[in-house]
Amino acid sequence: MPLEVIILAAGRGTRMHSDLPKVLHPVGGKPMLSHVLGTALSLEPTRIHVVIGHGGESVRAAMEPLFATAADRFNWVVQTEQNGTGHAVRLAMPDVDTKSRCLILYGDVPLVSQDDLHSLCRAEAALAILTASPSDPSGLGRILRDGVGNITGIVEQRDASPGQLAIGEINTGILLGSATDLARWLNGIDRGNMQGEYYLTDVVSLATADGETVHGETAQDPDRFLGINSRGELAMAERTFQRLAAGALMEAGVTLMDPARIDIRGETRFGRDCVVDVNVVLEGVVEVGDGVNIGPGCVIRDARIGNHCRIHPHSVLENAELGNHCQVGPFARLRPDSRLGDHVRVGNFVEVKNSELAEGSKANHLAYIGDSTLGRNTNFGAGAITCNYDGARKHRTVIGDDVFVGSDSQLVAPVRIADGVTIGAGTTVTRDVDQPALVVSRARQVSYPGWKRPTRKPDR
Repeated sequence: MPLEVIILAAGRGTRMHSDLPKVLHPVGGKPMLSHVLGTALSLEPTRIHVVIGHGGESVRAAMEPLFATAADRFNWVVQTEQNGTGHAVRLAMPDVDTKSRCLILYGDVPLVSQDDLHSLCRAEAALAILTASPSDPSGLGRILRDGVGNITGIVEQRDASPGQLAIGEINTGILLGSATDLARWLNGIDRGNMQGEYYLTDVVSLATADGETVHGETAQDPDRFLGINSRGELAMAERTFQRLAAGALMEAGVTLMDPARIDIRGETRFGRDCVVDVNVVLEGVVEVGDGVNIGPGCVIRDARIGNHCRIHPHSVLENAELGNHCQVGPFARLRPDSRLGDHVRVGNFVEVKNSELAEGSKANHLAYIGDSTLGRNTNFGAGAITCNYDGARKHRTVIGDDVFVGSDSQLVAPVRIADGVTIGAGTTVTRDVDQPALVVSRARQVSYPGWKRPTRKPDR
C-alpha cells in the first residue's frame, strides 16, 4: 500500500515572539521544517502534503529551493483558521489517495527519528501511534491503555484527571492509518473540549469504538519528539540535535575533546583519525580528510580540508579548500574562494580572500592576500598586502614560483611578478616585474650624527 505524508506546519508560534514563522526557526543550522521534510522524503512517500497557515507563503518560498528535485511530490494546503490538528489533517485528506496509508508528522518536531518512523510504518494495525516516555511528561497528552496493553485513547493534559496525569507515556502526535479510515474518523470528531478545537487524537477512541486495535510503537529517544513552541524549547531541541550529531561523529571515529562543546550546523564528513577540540562550529557542508586536527574556537563553513592538515585555534574558514598537510592559524581567516595547495602555511593574523596559494607557499603572519595567485614555494612576508581594490573594481595580483615578498610590502594590482623575484622590505610594487630581480622602492636612509631630540623645559 503506497504511503503519503501529511505535515502540519500552520501554527502561529505566538510564544516565539517572532515575525518569522515558527517552522522556519533553525535547529542545527537549518529551518526545523526542512528537517521534517528531509526525514519524510527518506520514507519514499508518493506525496507529501504540507499544511501551512501563518506566514505560509514565506514557508513555501523557503522550502521549495531546498527540495527542488522533489517539488512534484509536494502539495501545499492552506489552513486559514486555526481550529486544531484534526481540522488541519481534515483539510489535507481530499488530496490523499484513498488507497494509501497516511502518516501524520509535525513541522515543529524537527528531530523525529527515521528509524522510529520506519518501525511505525511496518505496523499492520488500522491505526498506529508513536509514543514516548520522557522524564517530564508535563504539558503532553497521556496514552490510555486497557488491561492487556492496547491503546484505548489519548487525553490532553488540560482535560486529564489527576490519575491520568500520573501516566508517564505520552503521545508524540505522530500516527499512521489508512487514508479511508482516517477520513471517516476525522469526520466523526467534534470540538467538545476545553480548547474548542478538533483534536486529531480523538480518532483513537473512534477507532477503538469501531473494534480496531490501536498499535503503539515506543520511540527509542523521547527527546527527539518534543515539539517546539518557545525559545526555550528551541534551545532544548538545539542541544538535543548537537548531542545526536556529536554522537554520530564519534561513532564514525572522530575524536571530540568535549562532545558537549561542538556545534554542527550542516553536513559534515570526516576521514579517519581526526581530532576536534572544544568550541568548534561547523556550518554548511564541511568535508575533512584523514588525520586532521582542528583547534579550539575555530569556525569552519562550507570548506574542504585535505589530509593531515592542522587548523590552529580561533581560525575562520569560509568556502575555502585546503590541500594536504596545510597549516592554518592561529587567528587566521580564509575568506570565500581561498584555495591552498599541499604544504601551504597561513599563519596568525593572515587573511586570504579569493586567492590561490600553490604548494609550499607560506604567509606566516600579519598579511593580507586578496584576489591573488601565488606560485610554488613563495614567501609572503609579515605586514605585506595586496592592494586589489581601486575604489570601483577588483584587480588581480599574480606572483610566480620562488618569490620572496619582503615584510611591509604593498603589491598594487593589477600586477604580475615573475618567478624568482625578491621584493625588499617596505617596497611598493606598482609595475610588472617580468624577470628575476631584486625590487626595492624606498627612500634613502640618512643619519644625522649628534642630533638630539627636543626636550620640554620644566614649568616655572
